[in-house]
Formats: sequence, structure tokens, C-alpha cells
Amino acid sequence: MNNKGVGAIFCLIAAILLAAQYVAAAIYMSGVTSWSAEDFRIALRYVGPILPVAAIAALIAGVGFLISGVLQGRRSRDN
Repeated sequence: MNNKGVGAIFCLIAAILLAAQYVAAAIYMSGVTSWSAEDFRIALRYVGPILPVAAIAALIAGVGFLISGVLQGRRSRDN
């Protein structure tokens, strides 16, 4: 698999991790009778910082691989 494919997969992983954070907060709030924005922010804090940090790391890796793949494609085309 080339670097562009790996970069796209890392970006997909970042999106899935961010979605998982919101889904986990919604599941945590499933037993609450009334919802508010502040309650949901509290639920997001309860989920913790691990998912957003992992998503940012995966996104940085994905963008790095995408840039590397584009640069390699340009170099091979120029030669």
C-alpha cells in the first residue's frame, strides 16, 4: 500500500475516534430524563481526553503520510 492509502486510513481512524467520543458521551447520557448542552459537555469530560488525543495523533500521522505520498508522486513523475 502506498503512502496516500495509509494516510487516508489514518484520517479515517481519526474520524472514527472522534465519533466514538460523542457516541460514548451519548450512551453515558442515555439514562438522563432531560438533556442540556452543559450536561453533554460534562458527559464529554467524563469520557476523558484519550479519544481526542488519539484522534489528533492519527490525523497528524495521516496528513504526514498524505503529504509524503504526494511528494513521492511528484518526484517519480519528474524523473
